[in-house]
Amino acid sequence: MGYGRERPGWIEVSPDRAGFVIAGTTQTYVPWGFNYNMDRDARLLEDYWTVEWATVEEDFREMAALGANVARVHLQLGKFMRTPTRPDRAQLRRLARLVDLAERTGVYLDVTGLGCYLRKDVPGWYDALSERDRWAVQARFWQAIARVCKDSPAIFCYDLMNEPVVPGGRRQDGEWLGPPFGGQHFVQFITLDQAGRPRPEIARAWIEHLVAAVREVDRRHLITVGLVDWSLDRPGMTSGFVPEKVAGALDFLCVHLYPERGKVDEALETLRGFAVGKPVVIEETFPLRCGQDEFERFLLGSRGMAGGWIGFYWGETPAELRRSHEIGDAMMLGWLELFQKHAGGPRR
Repeated sequence: MGYGRERPGWIEVSPDRAGFVIAGTTQTYVPWGFNYNMDRDARLLEDYWTVEWATVEEDFREMAALGANVARVHLQLGKFMRTPTRPDRAQLRRLARLVDLAERTGVYLDVTGLGCYLRKDVPGWYDALSERDRWAVQARFWQAIARVCKDSPAIFCYDLMNEPVVPGGRRQDGEWLGPPFGGQHFVQFITLDQAGRPRPEIARAWIEHLVAAVREVDRRHLITVGLVDWSLDRPGMTSGFVPEKVAGALDFLCVHLYPERGKVDEALETLRGFAVGKPVVIEETFPLRCGQDEFERFLLGSRGMAGGWIGFYWGETPAELRRSHEIGDAMMLGWLELFQKHAGGPRR
């Protein structure tokens, strides 16, 4: 889809529950795009969209030109909730502007919420809340977001949270975030105290609570959650979000999967574990831990199991990246070239 195309059609789960279609048609929709989680200077969207909106417009045009039909945007709770009960109206207006941009470019939005990526942006009052009160604030956040997005077909889905985890046992008061990676906290705990409850039951209750809140406002858009690849009920570390035990209230599942060198088959076996009768989207992937050849083998091997793939784009085009001598830029260039090679998704 190019810039200035007609308003996009609504997305729904396909009748065979293996992927997605444009509502009212037999046209398949294969999510194929980018996490637009930061810019080339590692700034989060909310840190520059106020005064550099032209950059956001340019980046969406570039993603569309590369062949993307979805962009995953990450919204931090602390930027959207001024108090436990009052949303930030200015930020909601900026979100509405982003939705309009998605409609004009034909790049659907995967709206991921409840982010606490930067500790400095997390309100003190939020970390001091009890489990019950924190879940209540999260529900209000999602209702505020849904009110902005509910009438737009350009929303592919709501992703309730990036990489939620149920702890085994009890954590210290206020310690809701996992260890930082690259200065950001991607993993977040949904409770501090297991309190003898089965971990998947806590996860399921949390999902059902937030889905019910969204459905009070928006009964149409798809809802999912972004799961770490160690969510399966297998020996070793697990997030508590066991796919077959938490999928009930979700429209589809998302997994974040980065294949490792020499372990492509293991990554594909992990992906297979998320196939529980609903579509699966690989919502985060990138040749971070393996070479381009192995990563391409992973993409091709995931056909038939995944209904969509979302990598990364940080605002630099292939032409710009070719002028760089940085290793990270070379990795990004390789990914974007592979993205264009398999335009529309490797399942085609």
